[in-house]
Amino acid sequence: MRNEINEIGKSVIDLQIKSLKKLKNSLGKSFEQAVKVIQKCKSKVIICGVGKSGIIASKISATLSSVGTPSFSVSASDCSHGDLGRITNKDILILISYSGNTSELNNIIRYAKSSKIKLIGIVSNKSSTLYKSSNIRLLTPRVAESGDGIVPTSSTTAQLAIGDALSIALMKKKKFGKLDFKKFHPGGSLSAKLKTASDLMLTRNKIPFVNENQVMRKALKILNLKRLGFLVIINNLGLTTGIFTDGDLKRLIQKKRKIENSKIKLFMTKNPFIVEENMLASEILFQMNNRKITNVCVFKKGAKRKTTGVIHIHNLLNNLK
Repeated sequence: MRNEINEIGKSVIDLQIKSLKKLKNSLGKSFEQAVKVIQKCKSKVIICGVGKSGIIASKISATLSSVGTPSFSVSASDCSHGDLGRITNKDILILISYSGNTSELNNIIRYAKSSKIKLIGIVSNKSSTLYKSSNIRLLTPRVAESGDGIVPTSSTTAQLAIGDALSIALMKKKKFGKLDFKKFHPGGSLSAKLKTASDLMLTRNKIPFVNENQVMRKALKILNLKRLGFLVIINNLGLTTGIFTDGDLKRLIQKKRKIENSKIKLFMTKNPFIVEENMLASEILFQMNNRKITNVCVFKKGAKRKTTGVIHIHNLLNNLK
């Protein structure tokens, strides 16, 4: 019985793999046109389907929105009762239907024509109303459905795949990166991985600044007060010239040097490792572990000697759990 069930599952997946291979081989100029048209759109991408295709429409719309292309899905039945007013000629309309002759889409197609709305059809039937009415036709392959063809399976997988292909192609063309993605996903574990130095750094009076001409006796009081394990050494112009750490102090003590009245610039580490405000926290942690350091100075791009914040490794670890 177990083998029989597994074989049924494998046969379903095999049919879907065949469907995806056909889809892959069919991509051409129409797909390129669709990507370029959507990329140029200054408004929204509205996606609609009926039944299972409607569910696929919602997923494609959600993916587009999350990677930088504003989109929403609409119900075909609701469009016949007022929701067509949500669609303007500045938008792009994508209709999804395997047969292309779904009656619920006819009102939407007529509205798109009369309002001169750019229509992209995701359809499998060249002789259908949707195929003939679309400005851009994304033809999905006619495929065998699992379960004696009672429910759409392979066909909806192909629809979903072409939606994902459009979304990722647009993401790449728009150069939509991790930091852009973070803006749309402020919550959850994924967002934590995309936090940057500017999200985690200590700023202003929390930064342990000490002038390079300060004597060690006074500098060490600040080191003890700030409790970060290091000092950021600056000159009279406020530019960072080095750092001084707990480790530096321990080494000086071991050497039994008299340092109380000496200037801290004599003992600081020059040219310390620093990071930009937009560097990902995960990359900072990697670099700190490699360099065996526990603190780092943060700067704005183009102003490397002006420290705007500091990060302690404990703060990184707590935020990347």
